[in-house]
Amino acid sequence: MIYITSEPLNPQEITDLVCKDSNGAVITFLGTTRDFSEGRDVLYLEYEAYQPMAENMLHQIADEVRERWGIEDIAIAHRVGKLEIGEISLVVAMGSPHRKEAFEASQYAMDRIKSIVPIWKKEVFKGGEAWIGGQEEGATTPAP
Repeated sequence: MIYITSEPLNPQEITDLVCKDSNGAVITFLGTTRDFSEGRDVLYLEYEAYQPMAENMLHQIADEVRERWGIEDIAIAHRVGKLEIGEISLVVAMGSPHRKEAFEASQYAMDRIKSIVPIWKKEVFKGGEAWIGGQEEGATTPAP
């Protein structure tokens, strides 16, 4: 299962999708909103996505994982909208017969998500806001 949503993510439900009797390893990565970044106190994050393309790219990443590691049990969910500190923005879950492949595939998927999926993050911090990642990185505007 691969999806993008504005609703809170439930990591246990997503992980359960890759738990099978044939999998001796299940890896779940949670991306969470932290309260401090780049020397600034972060108040919250806002994620935006070009959803049709972003979902296609997530499917592409899952296909790459299947081809490279032979892992079939993959679940990726990304949240968009406003996220408060501590909320989960990304869940990547992999189920594999062996741990080495599960760890490698999970790391690969997370790196690919950051590099090719059209999802943008805006940090809102005390005194301003900035888009993080891509061409807008570091573009800071004062808070209203």
